Amino acid sequence: MVREFTAEPVPRASLDRILENAVRGPSAGFSQGQAFLVLTGDELKRFWGVAGEAQPSVTIAPLVIVPLSAKRVYLDRYAEPDKGWTDRDEKRWPVPFWHIDTGMAVLLILQTAVDEGLGAVYFGIVPEQVAPFREAFGVPADHEPIGAIAIGHSAEAGIRDLRARRRPAHDIFHFGHW
Repeated sequence: MVREFTAEPVPRASLDRILENAVRGPSAGFSQGQAFLVLTGDELKRFWGVAGEAQPSVTIAPLVIVPLSAKRVYLDRYAEPDKGWTDRDEKRWPVPFWHIDTGMAVLLILQTAVDEGLGAVYFGIVPEQVAPFREAFGVPADHEPIGAIAIGHSAEAGIRDLRARRRPAHDIFHFGHW
C-alpha cells in the first residue's frame, strides 16, 4: 500500500486495464453485484470533502475508485428458477458474498495497479460520511460503498520492508489439522 503519491495522471490505458480486470473476479451465481465509481479531476475535491479525513499525501492521488456492492442483485439472482430460492431470504447466505465478491474485485484493482507500475492504497469511508458521499455522487441506496482505492504514481522514497512485521507462515497455514 502506497500512502504518498505524485500528481502525475494515471495513463488512460492503465485505467482501462484496471477496470477491465476489476470485473474478472469470482461472483456468486455470476450475480455481478458490483459497481465502481471512478473519480478524477475536480470530482476528487468533492470526494475528499465528503469522504472523511485522509493523509494529505493520499489526497494528491489523481484517481480514486469507490467499489460498491449490491446485496439486492444477489438476492434477485438467487430467486431465479435455476437457483431455486424464491423468498430472497438473506439468512440463506452463510456470509455476505456481495461484499466478499466486491472485496475480490478490490484485490484485482490493487494487483493491476501494481502491474501497471502504479501505487495504490485501500481505505474505508467512515459510516457517518456514507450519506454525504451518496448525496454528492448520486449513489443509489442499494449500493454500499465498501471503501475506496486511491491510485497514482508513488512518491515514496523506498519500498518498506514489512517482512519482519508479518506473522510467520507456521502461525497462519494449517495443513490437515489446526
